Parts: sequence; C-alpha cells; structure tokens
Amino acid sequence: MRAADIANDLTTVLATEEEILAKLNEIAAQVAKDYEPDSLVLVGVLKGAVMVMADFSRALPMLVPMDWMAVSSYGAGTRSSGVVQIRKDLDTDIHDKHVLIVEDIIDSGLTLSWLLENFAARGAASVEVFALFRKPEAAKVEVHCRYVGFDIPNEFVVGYGLDYAERYRNLRDVAVLAPHVYS
Repeated sequence: MRAADIANDLTTVLATEEEILAKLNEIAAQVAKDYEPDSLVLVGVLKGAVMVMADFSRALPMLVPMDWMAVSSYGAGTRSSGVVQIRKDLDTDIHDKHVLIVEDIIDSGLTLSWLLENFAARGAASVEVFALFRKPEAAKVEVHCRYVGFDIPNEFVVGYGLDYAERYRNLRDVAVLAPHVYS
C-alpha cells in the first residue's frame, strides 16, 4: 500500500519507498566498508524494525547473522517512563561480537539508551546504532547513532514498520499521520 492509497489518513509524506531503499543501499555500503565480513551481528528491535531489517540486510554485500529483541517502555499513557521490560530476549550470545542495533526510529532515546548499556554489560566487542529515522527534537537523552537515514520533525509518523495501534506498518512510504485519525 502506498501513501496515495490512504491520503485522507495522512498529512505529509516524509520519505517514499524509493527514497528509503536508496538510503538503505547507501548505508549498507558504508557498513560493509566499516566491518570485516563475519564480524557483525545485526539486532533488530521488534516490531517496528522488521521492514528496515529485511531490506537493509538484503542490501548488505556480506553474510550477516540477525537476531531480534522485543522491549517495551511502559508508564502512564503513551509516554515512555524509561523503565524497560524485555518481552523477547536475544537468542545469540553477543559476547566479544560487534553488534549493530537496527531501529526504525529514535524518538526519546530512552529505550535505546537502555539497550546500549545492556549490550555493553553482556560483553559485546562494540555496539553501534543504525536508525532509519530520527527525531532530534524529541530526544530526552543523547544517544550516539553511527548511521542515520533521515532526520524528521517531531510528528506522529507511520509506515515502513511504524504503526499506530498496529495499523499502517505495511505502508510502503513514511508519512505524518493526520490528527483526526488518533485524536
């Protein structure tokens, strides 16, 4: 599904599927230069990173193992408290391995900050972050992100894995969700 198919639910398209795929290819080429073959483990953060992880891993010109982690920040309402609950842990031992966390989006940075500390405590040789989208204005903590696809405004966005109430993940573009949909 494309943004044009549900134009009444959206206000602005921030990145088309074509732009996203071009950016993933660009970042994959850089990651391949930065890491030796067989030295990297990709860790996707569920559920949002599924689309990013699939297309990014296919763009890499090297074999790379993948694993998944599901975490949740909970608190009152829709705001993150910074307290993280592991819903699905890694199956891979990351001790002495180079880890690249693959994220769909960085908002507050609270959960990602926790993940970075957690992976370091597990003895990873290095832990870096690739976020397809980042909202600099929404940051509550500073998180170093080695690879960033797009900096976007602090708006509620959907598509390409990003959802509202488990809907819109399969939208091929990333767009701002119209307020009438969620208010």
